[in-house]
Amino acid sequence: MAMQDIRLRYRGSIIGPFWLTLSTAIMIGAMGFIYARLFHTDISEYLPYLALGLVTWQFISALITDGCQAFLAAQTVILQAPMPFSVHVFRVVARNFIILLHNLALVPIILLVESVPIGWNVLLALPALLVLAIDGTFVGLLFGMLSTRFRDVPPIVANFVQVLFFVTPIFWAPSALGPYKTLAELNPLFAAIDVVRAPFLGLATAPYSWAILLATTLIGGLISFALFARFRSRIAYWI
Repeated sequence: MAMQDIRLRYRGSIIGPFWLTLSTAIMIGAMGFIYARLFHTDISEYLPYLALGLVTWQFISALITDGCQAFLAAQTVILQAPMPFSVHVFRVVARNFIILLHNLALVPIILLVESVPIGWNVLLALPALLVLAIDGTFVGLLFGMLSTRFRDVPPIVANFVQVLFFVTPIFWAPSALGPYKTLAELNPLFAAIDVVRAPFLGLATAPYSWAILLATTLIGGLISFALFARFRSRIAYWI
């Protein structure tokens, strides 16, 4: 179902979903040149940092915004076919994971061009991506259900995500805040990005990143499943 979504979105296109990869590459190139100058940073160090941050952020933000539409976009299927509601959330996660793989193709190219050594520590990003996929499932279940009941939720979440892009250390480093560096490191979204980005760059993750990510996963999972178990029978009526 996820593959079908991607094929339909880019039906008739010559390079298909690689248009997303191309647009991401253009954004990385433009932002890398400008912000490296603004932050007075060597572009060979800044570009890999920015690329991994943007690619991971696009995956996370898409899980959040698409998760709000998980059940609304599958309205026809829900009303006509008996199928577990969770399947529609898994579909969203799988679709965005496939898109992530397309964008990740840029990462080794940038690392090689900027002479960033690639070691076995890159494998540490795999469990991080697995945890993010699990978190995406929880987010889809919770926000998808809320969005069917309250149709104002998707635009509210979309606007909130735009704000989070600027307050999360994606294209800037937590050290830029000076004595307030810890505040940025306690941001759960930074933790989610850091556990993916740091292994690729051969760096250690921030002290709290894994603890914050796992705690968020546990708490978010318990809340999502509790509410989903309580109200899932009403989803079809809300739609």
